[in-house]
Amino acid sequence: MTPEDITALFTRKDGSYLCARWGRPIVPVVFGVEDETLQTVKGAIEAIVALAGHNMDETDTELGANLMVFFCREWSELEGVPNLGQLIDGLPNLVQRLDAAGANQYRTFRFDEQGAIKLCIVFVRMDAELTKQPAETIALAQAAQLMLTWSDQAFVDRSPLALANGNAVLRPEIGAVIQAAYDQVMPVSAQDSSHALRLYARTLA
Repeated sequence: MTPEDITALFTRKDGSYLCARWGRPIVPVVFGVEDETLQTVKGAIEAIVALAGHNMDETDTELGANLMVFFCREWSELEGVPNLGQLIDGLPNLVQRLDAAGANQYRTFRFDEQGAIKLCIVFVRMDAELTKQPAETIALAQAAQLMLTWSDQAFVDRSPLALANGNAVLRPEIGAVIQAAYDQVMPVSAQDSSHALRLYARTLA
């Protein structure tokens, strides 16, 4: 990837740049799936966390769980989830926007005082497109996208995954960017696009 490619991965529609990583161990909880799929989702998260050189834990002392993944068939189901409205301001309006846009996924992040990710909430609507995909593919794609604050345009035209011998795998260049962002000499959060040049240099190492 070129420096420009990496810059684009973290540049939003309004031109702002943000690359933030997790600043604490990830503690996931998954809703709306059977036990077998639950293990698949957690296994994918564990794999990407290991790739990044980051950590997972059994509990977050502040939040209990700091990564919440909700699977649903219709966006309207989210309004029936107990206490979810306390985590997501304006949940009914969000549900309406997602439904109107025909979206099948949504992620929102919260940050600590240093700008590092401290909470991520992921919604996945199993529409006709996603239902055709293996659970492993969906889980791996979501795991890759929750590790950093990628741009809202980063994976619109190209998935973070590729096929290898018929199996979905993380694209090597995306894996390299994740590893570079989690390098301990890198800041936990950056809003200056010069940060992308530092990421680029580490992908070459």
